[in-house]
Amino acid sequence: MATDEDLITAVANGDGRALEELCRRYERGLHQFIFRHTGGRDVDDLYQETWLRVVRAARRFDPRRRFSTWLFQIAVNLCRDWHRRPPPEPVDPASVEGNRADVPATVDAALDARRLLAALPEAQRSVVILRYYHDLGEDEVAEIVGCPKGTVKSRLHHAMARLTRLARQ
Repeated sequence: MATDEDLITAVANGDGRALEELCRRYERGLHQFIFRHTGGRDVDDLYQETWLRVVRAARRFDPRRRFSTWLFQIAVNLCRDWHRRPPPEPVDPASVEGNRADVPATVDAALDARRLLAALPEAQRSVVILRYYHDLGEDEVAEIVGCPKGTVKSRLHHAMARLTRLARQ
């Protein structure tokens, strides 16, 4: 079985099947990362743009690195750019949500988690998602977001403190 690094080298040489295999391997994790980062908005567009950038930059990939780290760095950068865009026009929640009594408790909990994540500053949200939702080690999170491991620990600490305060409100 080819490694991710072998596959991205093949992609750089124009191998479409190698790209299909990489997309298959990372479809769920990458999609979930983007979904959590954006609160479910523009996920498909950002997912597609991530893979377009992977293909365009495939020749510049350093095979001594992990492909997954490189892929998620691209996704983090796209999500950062997405957060810099002007927000969409507000929508009246009553016109969208309907009757809240019909919503199961698990959906309510998921909506609360999304709301809490969205309330974090982008830098904290990125490390929380990578560390706790994708179960990456602090070293790999640091490499993906481009900061020292100590900064990752600090961001995690401050994010968890903020989430605790927000959840109590």
